[in-house]
Amino acid sequence: MARECIAALDLGTTKTVVLIGEMTDAGLRILGEGTCRSQGLRRGVPVNMDEAARSIAETIQVAEQAAEARISEVYVGCSGDHIESVNSRGVVAISSDGGRGVTRKDVARAFDSATALRIPMDRQVIHVLAQDYIVDDQCGIRDPCGMSGVRLEVLVHIVTGAITSLRNVRNCIMQSGIQVREIVLDSLAASQAVLTSDEKELGVVLLDLGGGTTNIALFQDGSIRHSSVIPAGGINLTNDIAIGLRTPHEDAERIKRHYASAVYVRSERDNMIEVPGVGGRESRMVTREELAFVVGPRIKELLVLARETIRNSGFEHLVRTGIVITGGGALMPGIAKLTEQVFGMSAKIGAPEEVHGLADDGNAPLYATGVGLLRHAADSSSGKKWHHDTEGGWLDRVRSRIVAML
Repeated sequence: MARECIAALDLGTTKTVVLIGEMTDAGLRILGEGTCRSQGLRRGVPVNMDEAARSIAETIQVAEQAAEARISEVYVGCSGDHIESVNSRGVVAISSDGGRGVTRKDVARAFDSATALRIPMDRQVIHVLAQDYIVDDQCGIRDPCGMSGVRLEVLVHIVTGAITSLRNVRNCIMQSGIQVREIVLDSLAASQAVLTSDEKELGVVLLDLGGGTTNIALFQDGSIRHSSVIPAGGINLTNDIAIGLRTPHEDAERIKRHYASAVYVRSERDNMIEVPGVGGRESRMVTREELAFVVGPRIKELLVLARETIRNSGFEHLVRTGIVITGGGALMPGIAKLTEQVFGMSAKIGAPEEVHGLADDGNAPLYATGVGLLRHAADSSSGKKWHHDTEGGWLDRVRSRIVAML
């Protein structure tokens, strides 16, 4: 029971997932997992604190029993329509003292300049991610320290969330007896699990199709260029099935999981589906084609919205490898084919790879965020950081400003 391990908590609209793992010489190993139906959560944000806390505590207990280990803190994935992001840049003159070139202090001052934009008092900085460094006119620099020049410029991607929403998430988790080690954007975490370094270098879009939200992240040259959250997901499809086929919500969810397809293909075999009635009414039979008329337009509408979001970001031309789809929505048959039709580029299903001990490999895309959180936790423990932090620099001051607001 005393074994050292790391834990991840993925708060979804329909499911709460907890993964407990450890890093071994062979890579990431999952020791235990817990998956329970979410209660008191909507689009990743608590709407009933007590129900949400009980749901989280129940899921943690299931994972702890499977891992035969106790956890005291978790890395938490966050999403929701309160999440916003913006790209910024900072420019500073390089100190010429001693001819040492760019120093860590110069980098810290550049980040100070980039993060000097006015952030509303009701918002909290979640991530500040370096995209690119420019020394004089030389672009594409990964680490400018030691380089000679007179001007240093840094491009950053800043992710913020509503303070009240993030505080409620923390309070729910703490109410279940667990501390929050770090909050990480869902799409960033998932990218750690399902994207390759080559895809991030050449240009790729990650679509994380969740129950209540669809998370988008665009990478190029190894850095994130755009991120956004669409407040729609699988639960909207379930609602459409419930209304269109006049069946209870739970039965609509079951029908979606077992019979729905993003692309309908007429089959010669029996394709009838039994649909329970509402309020004790008799069940009736519908065809898969009738279900497709309900499901197809909603899925296409969501993908078109994602496509327009990427186009409006101004970075669509950077996408050279295509689309990677993950999350629960990636399990729907035909989703990759429909995505290719809507986006006009190649698409594939993204599932975590090189992970040992994951019990349900068939539903692996569901665990993309959790696996990514564990990998991020392992990187943080080994000294690797997303934030390109400098000791006593900009991130410490950002955190100080956040603490002052809470």
